Amino acid sequence: MELWPGVWPVLLLLFLLLLFLLPTLWFCSPSAKYFFKMAFYNGWILFLAVLAIPVCAVRGRNVENMKILRLMLLHIKYLYGIRVEVRGAHHFPPSQPYVVVSNHQSSLDLLGMMEVLPGRCVPIAKRELLWAGSAGLACWLAGVIFIDRKRTGDAISVMSEVAQTLLTQDVRVWVFPEGTRNHNGSMLPFKRGAFHLAVQAQVPIVPIVMSSYQDFYCKKERRFTSGRCQVRVLPPVPTEGLTPDDVPALADRVRHSMLTVFREISTDGRGGGDCLKKPGGGR
Repeated sequence: MELWPGVWPVLLLLFLLLLFLLPTLWFCSPSAKYFFKMAFYNGWILFLAVLAIPVCAVRGRNVENMKILRLMLLHIKYLYGIRVEVRGAHHFPPSQPYVVVSNHQSSLDLLGMMEVLPGRCVPIAKRELLWAGSAGLACWLAGVIFIDRKRTGDAISVMSEVAQTLLTQDVRVWVFPEGTRNHNGSMLPFKRGAFHLAVQAQVPIVPIVMSSYQDFYCKKERRFTSGRCQVRVLPPVPTEGLTPDDVPALADRVRHSMLTVFREISTDGRGGGDCLKKPGGGR
């Protein structure tokens, strides 16, 4: 017990050093600022999920709970000085199920998604998200559809169930057909699950394109500043009369149209390019 009085000055000194060190790192190290911002981004989402869980639990697992999550997340763009501009929202079909397909650049896609998310629309996400603490539980309560991509048979079974849900419960789903985050300023080849789903349910595909983040965010460079993102909703692509044999051509056609728009709306006019290439052309 006699050691305790000597511990407090040490703790106080460490606290003062921390108070000095954090602002110093914030202003002097862009990499440290990047990590601070990403840590707060993820931590804040987990905290907001804790607040959302009891509210969503009143309904139980219900797609309408997605409205609560969207309302709680919309303000995050202001914290980071990111201006999200939405164009083409009138292209959403007014009163029918459909499948949204969107490009996938980083966890910041959540900001664009919440800005334009239509009613009764839930994402299809990898099953690992279900175990992401409070965020996983909040997503489950909001009706997010989880798929184990490592088990093809289970994924196909889930997609078949989703096709029925689209039609019987007037639900829309949001899919990232690249399958994983893509930081190279273009688009990866599309996986075909979303297109098989739309063809099986005979519902339209609504492509959504988010412009490149390269002017304000780059994971490789550890750069995260304020900036602007444009979200473009493209005209729906009908699938009536199409069969599974038409899916490869359908996926390629949708990807081509999305990539063309991505290059058009991205800041440098070249589709963003590798984010290691700064707007001035240097590295």
